Amino acid sequence: MGFNGVKKLKTKSRGDLITALDVGTSKVVCVIARVEDDGGARLVGFGHQGSQGLRSGTIIDMDAAARSIGQAVEAAEQMAREQIERVTVNLSGGQPLSQTLTVDVPISGQEVTEHDLRRALRAQGQADLPADSEILHSIPVAYSVDGARGIRDPLGMFGERLGLELHLVTAAASAVRNLTTCVRRCHLDIDDFVVSAYASGLASLVPDEMELGATVIDLGAGTTNIAVFSEGRLVFTDSLPVGGAHVTNDIARGLTTPLTHAERMKVLYGTAIPSIADEREIIDVPQIGEEYADQPNHVPKSLLTGIIQPRLEEIFELVRGRLEASGFDRVSGRRVVLTGGASQLQGLRELAQLVLDKQVRMGKPSGVANLPDHARGPAFAGVAGLIAHALRNPAEAVAASVDDVTAPGGGLLNRLGGWFREHL
Repeated sequence: MGFNGVKKLKTKSRGDLITALDVGTSKVVCVIARVEDDGGARLVGFGHQGSQGLRSGTIIDMDAAARSIGQAVEAAEQMAREQIERVTVNLSGGQPLSQTLTVDVPISGQEVTEHDLRRALRAQGQADLPADSEILHSIPVAYSVDGARGIRDPLGMFGERLGLELHLVTAAASAVRNLTTCVRRCHLDIDDFVVSAYASGLASLVPDEMELGATVIDLGAGTTNIAVFSEGRLVFTDSLPVGGAHVTNDIARGLTTPLTHAERMKVLYGTAIPSIADEREIIDVPQIGEEYADQPNHVPKSLLTGIIQPRLEEIFELVRGRLEASGFDRVSGRRVVLTGGASQLQGLRELAQLVLDKQVRMGKPSGVANLPDHARGPAFAGVAGLIAHALRNPAEAVAASVDDVTAPGGGLLNRLGGWFREHL
């Protein structure tokens, strides 16, 4: 079990290209960025394509999905005048699951060495993982020496026992393999997979939010993804197979209108919070099979709001339930950041505050210079976060198979030792 793509640990150099590929239910976005002198990234290529072949973040038509990916990548390459070979890809489906693994190894009063860290990290293979799952992220959350917690770098310390809390994020192997196949059909290799809400958090959270605790809720078309950050690290992630497309479907059914018109009404007139004026405002609703009738159906806006609000309340109640069940509700503090295309609905922020009883703000992408104006909203936080992930190399024990973890020589543990030498 484990993602077998190449995981880069070296720091990106000035002039290097980074390519991010955001594959969602409603859109595919490809961004090519070049590393600048200050260590930041500047966009040089951008491709945006309507997504085909996906439902609720899961690939249901391999050929259609591969075409959407290929078209977005080709547009970015033409703009950048570069041909890319490797990409960092998000994963919004695949039912990502979090698990915290606590490890305690004896060090017999000696100095903590890289060998001791390797012994602790081998416990990744002892985790009780779901059958047929892939490890996407393996993040050291906290170290302790003889029970003293809060240690960021235990190397060189002395004690009797070394403790490690390791946060594992897994996803269904079939979802990972299907997306990998689609990307490779476009003649591309994958550097890394990143869970969607994790990527969105890297681009939209400020350092204090990451350190003190915050929850990112990434509202996509087909999925709602959750990521909790604390002490600068991802500590929990989850996913719900419901999103903005379900709101559109509710409108289409409730008003018996085609999906294209339902989406248009949601964007133009939709709101998550009712107002007194909704009863007086009348909107035209084209009926299925009667789009060109002389007398269109007229309904008050309140009817549209009455369809939208219950579904969004349900989504936030499900999010609240998942956070409470996980035990990370308190760790996440009172801060929520909304990202994703479906988060742009009028009144959504206020509704989230009511249901979650937390402070809520809208998240926008940061860290990538030269983004187009239309790509500076919450819908594009994910792709900017993929660039941030590839650029900054977050402190995680790169995901690999158990064989890689325990194998002598090259592989995860030797590479991890190099990471500690370089970054700690």
